Amino acid sequence: MTKGNSTKITDELYAYVLAHNPPLDAVQRGLVATTWEKFPDAAGMQSAEEQGPLLAFLVRLTGARHVVEIGTFTGFSALSMAQALPADGRLIACDVSQEWTRYGREAWEAAGVADRIDLRIAPALDTLRAMPAEPHIDLAYVDADKGSQILYWEELVPRLRPGGLIVTDNTLYHGTVLDESPESRGAAVRAFNDHVAADPRTESVLLAISDGITLSRKR
Repeated sequence: MTKGNSTKITDELYAYVLAHNPPLDAVQRGLVATTWEKFPDAAGMQSAEEQGPLLAFLVRLTGARHVVEIGTFTGFSALSMAQALPADGRLIACDVSQEWTRYGREAWEAAGVADRIDLRIAPALDTLRAMPAEPHIDLAYVDADKGSQILYWEELVPRLRPGGLIVTDNTLYHGTVLDESPESRGAAVRAFNDHVAADPRTESVLLAISDGITLSRKR
């Protein structure tokens, strides 16, 4: 088997990667800093810095106008995607925390994209199941509780337009997907990865970006 991961990402190489990606703007960088200041114990849930430009790139690449985000936290990923949407594009952001998302609301206002984001504070499954059943979603980003990922997937795929994209974060889950007996979240991610790989409705690639990102295109 060919081994393709011979490049080890040191701190210096990671800084090089960031330096050669689109830089975060002042609002994005301020939100990242605020998240670490206000929620130091939970800030690891924030999408990695390189994922902001990647998500924006995917929105533009797919021509997305209708985006759904499962798991908003303090709003960095939603901000990045909303900035890439056309003026009449809309992003439905699903989360259960008023406390976390209040910082996202402030950043979305500061960036001038609050009118593109519909924040829904409720269990994401309830929000998804209340959406029209026909295919209408262009892009979905899933970064929420790992035990529910298969349930989210099964609600999203029928509502995704042909050629639409689901982006799922943390699909390596700190490497625990290889553990013989992973803890519950690692086991859930491993089950999700197997579920996605076997789904004939989509074609998917799992990439070693950050903590693992899976891109799934509806056939």
